Amino acid sequence: MMSSRSTSALPLYARVEATLTEEITGGQLPEGSQLPSEESLIRRFAVSRTTIRQAIQNLTNRGLVEIRRGKGTFVTRPKIVQELTALTGFVEDMHAAGRRPTARLLEKKVVVASEAVARHLALREGSQVVRIRRVRLADGNTVSFDETYLPRAIGEKIMSDDLEAEPIFSLLEEKYSIPLVEAEYRLEAIAANGVVARALGVRVGSPVFFIERTSYGAGHEPIDYERLYYRGDQVSFVTRLNRRTSAPSRAVSKGARR
Repeated sequence: MMSSRSTSALPLYARVEATLTEEITGGQLPEGSQLPSEESLIRRFAVSRTTIRQAIQNLTNRGLVEIRRGKGTFVTRPKIVQELTALTGFVEDMHAAGRRPTARLLEKKVVVASEAVARHLALREGSQVVRIRRVRLADGNTVSFDETYLPRAIGEKIMSDDLEAEPIFSLLEEKYSIPLVEAEYRLEAIAANGVVARALGVRVGSPVFFIERTSYGAGHEPIDYERLYYRGDQVSFVTRLNRRTSAPSRAVSKGARR
């Protein structure tokens, strides 16, 4: 908890924000509860309407509350923060975030590989692959829609398993002894089309994170190609980068220029 001495040095709006943040994280204002009205907050903190609105806006920007027009301001659960620093699966990511992961299987079948799928799995275009579609949830809330493509020989084994209970990465590595060594990621922001919107329970055109991920086994053999669509209002991604060192530049002397 922030001490009164430390809060006294903050601007008025930051003091209000800090107090409300403590009440949200401490459970006095639980997820789904409505914040007191502006008038109530003005009286409680003895500050101006502008100060209250600045504090509420900061809480909104941080994902702690959301403003529902005509209804008020409500406490939301903070976004899931997912690190892109290692090759991990959804279940591992949710456990790391303190969430309970579940899955809903939409489809598992053999399909003909498109040019893109074949390229990522190093197969000939038109080869048969297994496609698995699942909705992934955290604490019962829809987080992502996953399309997984596997070479047919591997995929047909996976199809026989309980894909709502068993993570595909765990099945590959622990049941079928196919270790995953590395992966290539591509992430971009896109607008949800009809298929993705229905799976995620959002409107068509809603912002989603789209990740293409190809996971490789020993000898850089592609094992698993995924198209992952994450709800933009549920997840944020972070990573840590090191500064690339360059050779020290050498000053060119006047004599060297001559």
